[in-house]
Amino acid sequence: MSKEIEEISQTEESCANIMSIPGIGPMISTAMVAAVGQGEAFDRGRDFAAWVGLVPRQFSTGGRTILGRITKRGSRYLRMLFVQAAKVIMMRPHRWQDFSFGAWLEQAVSRMPRNKAAVALANKLARIAWSILRHGTRFDTIRDETMEAI
Repeated sequence: MSKEIEEISQTEESCANIMSIPGIGPMISTAMVAAVGQGEAFDRGRDFAAWVGLVPRQFSTGGRTILGRITKRGSRYLRMLFVQAAKVIMMRPHRWQDFSFGAWLEQAVSRMPRNKAAVALANKLARIAWSILRHGTRFDTIRDETMEAI
């Protein structure tokens, strides 16, 4: 089964584009393409991340917004895969500067608990993956134009 998934991920252009993101391999790319197709159902990356269940629940009153825990609604399987990808990236802090989001990740790890930072990174990876899927581009580690679209 694993070889079949790898073959599909290499021959399908959308999967190959998503796999250009650090930490994302054949399992995540094929699962994402199978679940959302080209991503037309979502207007922006935040909508996709909310569908996966990686955004914090919001409580608003009197103009004050309070962010709670992640919603954990949506695709449990995709959420688990994105969090695992984030944890793989976090295991190698010496490589963070190679990524366009490396400076952000260093700041996030310094100000919040490690698991919370992993979920925040998973959220970022999901948004980047949606943008790449929707626009048909590849991830550029040096200058990431997809980050501007998110």
